[in-house]
Amino acid sequence: MLNSWVVMPTCLPAVLRRCHTCGSERFRANGKIRVNAHHKLLDAWLLVLCTSCGETAKLTVLERANVRSVRPELLDRMHDNDRGLAAELLQDPALRRRNRVALDWDGAWRLDTGGSDHLGGEAVDVSVRFAAPIPVRPVRLIAEGFGLSRAEVERLVAEGRLVSADRLSGLLSGDFSFVLKR
Repeated sequence: MLNSWVVMPTCLPAVLRRCHTCGSERFRANGKIRVNAHHKLLDAWLLVLCTSCGETAKLTVLERANVRSVRPELLDRMHDNDRGLAAELLQDPALRRRNRVALDWDGAWRLDTGGSDHLGGEAVDVSVRFAAPIPVRPVRLIAEGFGLSRAEVERLVAEGRLVSADRLSGLLSGDFSFVLKR
């Protein structure tokens, strides 16, 4: 029987960037987007707040873009401060590279295992799906899903009782599957 697990975001991730006011390294996005017009040119920023002092920083989304080159539905979402759009923007590698920021997903995701009893059968076949590209160690997911320690999961991998077509070491942010043999 195939079990399906889902890694789901619970909130927007923290933005790692140095605060010019207090020197803190963490900002929290609240979904606010600022749009400014200069005749036929638009600037847009995703606003993030320092977790220590509350200082606002701006992550550039659009810079001197012609109004006609911006899709009307995107502009409407920006004006409405759409949290879904903020999440999409934060996950855009080009935006993160342009603004020289990284994301910290600690505490911003959860694993939904469906509540089924996983350790009952001879072999357990699990498919893990990511609702958003959240970089997580597969060993951590498997340990959390089965209620084991990470060392125990690594021992199962070394013994060949936990197998996957994907690499289980390092970080993954895409779907994968594995089989746990009892």
